[in-house]
Amino acid sequence: MTNLYIVIALFLFVAVIYSFWRLQKKHVKFSTRVFIALGSGIVFGALLQLLFGATGDVTTGAIEWINIVGTGYVRFLQMLIMPLIFVSIVGAFTKIEGTKDLGKISITVLTTLLATTAIAALVGISSVMLFNLDGAEFVQGEAETAQIAALDERQEAVADLSIPEQVVNFIPSNVFADLSNSRSTSTIAVVIFSAFVGVAYLGVNKKDPENGAFFEKIIKSLYAIVMRIVTLVLRLTPYGVFALMTKALATSDFNALLNLGKFVVASYAAIIVMFLIHMLILLGVKVSPVQYLKKTWTVLSFAFTSRSSAGALPLNIETQTKALGVDDASANFSGTFGMSIGQNGCAGVYPAMLAAIVAPTMGIDLFSPTYILTIVAVVTISSFGVAGVGGGATFAALIVLGALDLPVAIVGLVISVEPVIDMARTLLNVNDSILAGIISSKRIKRFDAAMFNDDEAIVKSDM
Repeated sequence: MTNLYIVIALFLFVAVIYSFWRLQKKHVKFSTRVFIALGSGIVFGALLQLLFGATGDVTTGAIEWINIVGTGYVRFLQMLIMPLIFVSIVGAFTKIEGTKDLGKISITVLTTLLATTAIAALVGISSVMLFNLDGAEFVQGEAETAQIAALDERQEAVADLSIPEQVVNFIPSNVFADLSNSRSTSTIAVVIFSAFVGVAYLGVNKKDPENGAFFEKIIKSLYAIVMRIVTLVLRLTPYGVFALMTKALATSDFNALLNLGKFVVASYAAIIVMFLIHMLILLGVKVSPVQYLKKTWTVLSFAFTSRSSAGALPLNIETQTKALGVDDASANFSGTFGMSIGQNGCAGVYPAMLAAIVAPTMGIDLFSPTYILTIVAVVTISSFGVAGVGGGATFAALIVLGALDLPVAIVGLVISVEPVIDMARTLLNVNDSILAGIISSKRIKRFDAAMFNDDEAIVKSDM
């Protein structure tokens, strides 16, 4: 009977997938289809668990096949990271009008990303204190035990490196190896290499305009091809989200979710507070948060459901340039840098919260201003090189906990609620990169206020 039930479950799964295809043919809005997929995955996954159990043979067998869609979608997104970074950053250099803007754009974007990450770390620590999670202990089940064992292996890769050594490790020694994502710091290494290529282009274009123009044409062609590939992959989002949410709900330990409920609430509270801080910053640069939210709904909702900053990059840049009035160079720099540097959710709030939770168990006074500043500094420095697809938050947490000489087991203990929290973290990451683009565009005085205030200038994904 087990095989029969697996076949029935897969038949229902395929039927739902087919219904999403029909919705696409009827031109139902992309964001609507994605949220329908999210809800359908929650319901279908919960039903599988209630009927057959989280570790039952039917659930395990069905999820093994469903993983083809879910894991396949994630791998396609991972495939896009390096090409996206390269063409976006180099492309940004080809859009700079005069080298005088280069320094202002890069410094403004990096300062915004890193400063907000420091603030996010403070917010995360404050949330832990507010919810009395400092020193909290969570139940360790079989899944958590297995995750902790796996994390110990990953921790070995960074345990012997000091913060200065980790910074040096960002510099690429073999760019082809980093383009294949062979190191944990490959993302930031490709960012650095791409920036060097862009600077070299500016020098060549100044001395030899003919070759500069030829290179610019090549980059524009590559950019168009990569973005077309991105569009093809993003069309799979409803199917991928449905499969991923089905797995998350079908295999989750509900008792663990209840045990970690307070941590989930504290995490969302911190993320919401940080989002509101973003809105206050917008007010500070004389940009209406209400108008901003109207313009960014599509990209932020996509980031929330897809859990991928990399996947959201095309919509991110398009929203900035075609709806918010941000200049091309600032949009490309902020969108691309925001994928790997200073992610407020994954590299700010999350590792700071984990450090604050576990520090008291090691006899450390969390209320010490010196230790709080130490956590903030380590989190900010460690926020370089966090990948824009699921898993980056875990790496950031390992770096921070390792640098502070704290046990990494806490990362494994909260693994059960990762998907739930990661949706909001990704939204915050993308929002911060857009914020950096607006601030940069404002600073170089190329922000198009007329476009920003035009209610008709809204990016609607037609994928």
